[in-house]
Amino acid sequence: MPAQGKHRRPKQHNALTRKLALAGTGSAALALPLISATTAGAAEVAVAPTTYSVVSGDTLSKIAAEHSIGGGWQKLYEANKGIVGADPSAIRPGLKLNLTAVAPAVAPAAAKAATGYANNLDGWIRESLDVMAQHGIPGSYEGIHRNVMRESSGNPLAINNWDSNAAAGIPSKGLLQVIDPTFKAYHVPGTPMDSYDPVANITAACNYAAARYGSIDNVNGAY
Repeated sequence: MPAQGKHRRPKQHNALTRKLALAGTGSAALALPLISATTAGAAEVAVAPTTYSVVSGDTLSKIAAEHSIGGGWQKLYEANKGIVGADPSAIRPGLKLNLTAVAPAVAPAAAKAATGYANNLDGWIRESLDVMAQHGIPGSYEGIHRNVMRESSGNPLAINNWDSNAAAGIPSKGLLQVIDPTFKAYHVPGTPMDSYDPVANITAACNYAAARYGSIDNVNGAY
């Protein structure tokens, strides 16, 4: 949902390095982390790697989101500043980041279960709606879901690397394809300052849509 420029459907991000499972919301498939079950039937999250090798298209924000880094890209950068250098946006392929210095956030599935929200598109939308209600931001489940499926097909790591915004260095990201300047301007307190975070992305996009169109429910085509 860029603030300006003609929007086109994003290409899906292809640099995912974790195992994926497909979970559907209606007929749409959504990629979620695989977990294994213990003999007692409890879910057990896979052990996180100690290092990560940067690949083309990576950003610190994306890596932090994929590895559930507590504190987001800022903590990841702080732990690797000596390796990355002065510019956190300039990470080159092949660079090895230290993940042991940044403890993973609470396992996503466990964190969502604790709050009563499922760690899938349905849960992200419902959590966003609750945050929106606290801040007086209008929008409905149907309106959000419709726009998410059009913009990203439900992939929270979707990124558009080919349109005019991408050419300007501000590609559209996440479930509702928000460019960074728009995300920062309409970010809603209480959600992570990370445009790839599903709840933060939805809530900021709905806040922007409310300011420009009256509500996300009024958006039915190109932004």
